[in-house]
Amino acid sequence: MLRPEESGRTEGAPSAPWRATVVNHQRTVGRPPYEQARPEGQPLAWRDDLRIHGTVGEISCVDASGLTRWTHRCAGRPNAVHISGDRVLVTTDSLDYTPWGFLGPALLLDLADGTQIAELRGQRGAALRGGRFVLGLEGYEFFDTWEHDRDGTVVDSWRSCGHYIVGTGIRVVEAVRNRPTRSRVVRLLPGGVIERGPQLTDPQTPRPLVLEDGTILVLDAGVLRAVDRGLEGTVLAELLPVAPDQVWGYVGALHRDGDHITAVIAEPHPGKPTRHTVHTWTIALHPRA
Repeated sequence: MLRPEESGRTEGAPSAPWRATVVNHQRTVGRPPYEQARPEGQPLAWRDDLRIHGTVGEISCVDASGLTRWTHRCAGRPNAVHISGDRVLVTTDSLDYTPWGFLGPALLLDLADGTQIAELRGQRGAALRGGRFVLGLEGYEFFDTWEHDRDGTVVDSWRSCGHYIVGTGIRVVEAVRNRPTRSRVVRLLPGGVIERGPQLTDPQTPRPLVLEDGTILVLDAGVLRAVDRGLEGTVLAELLPVAPDQVWGYVGALHRDGDHITAVIAEPHPGKPTRHTVHTWTIALHPRA
């Protein structure tokens, strides 16, 4: 039923309405669901028999036999890799604190030999077709997404940034630090045009999930929302609704768990921001009759 964020069927099947049933709800006192470090040795991305690995100061391509095809030196720590055609886009963390925090350069490499094609700037990326990518940056005066061709040249741009969902087009679950937030779920159209969908409450929603019909599931300030391909939004479950002026203290996550999804929200204790009650819901989704 569920696929990773970058997926969703690329054929134009209509989205079916959904309803949600909470199967289980547990509470514990513990750590918020921060993103876990990638297990050592696990590739950042792969295609066919090629695996792209990243460690501090190095990006490497290894084939299925374990042979290292190429190695590319870098100044930081690779954190994500996207592959399109004969190109590889690598976003990195800086090892030193800068005015942009720990944001490092984004590197566009040749998949065949690791040659650097261009050095770009962005914190989030996604692969398009034909060696093209989108790359986004948010902070200071930036809230932008750029489309780069296989040579790194900017061929289109939009005033939007966030979690990218690529299928027949490009949708974005926007993420911006402003409060109250201006974030929405949007679609990026050619020529810098943005089609705007439902508004969000949380300025920094966790990574969304995508159903096979292309419906996006968003955990937004304690509310599970569904947004279909037409950008129509539906509230599936009010799990732990949070007021807009309180969302900064909460940390959430959505996970796939077989035929169910798991929603996790860490609720800070009043006056003790380092202590959290961690709520975990197991949720079943059903097509609405």
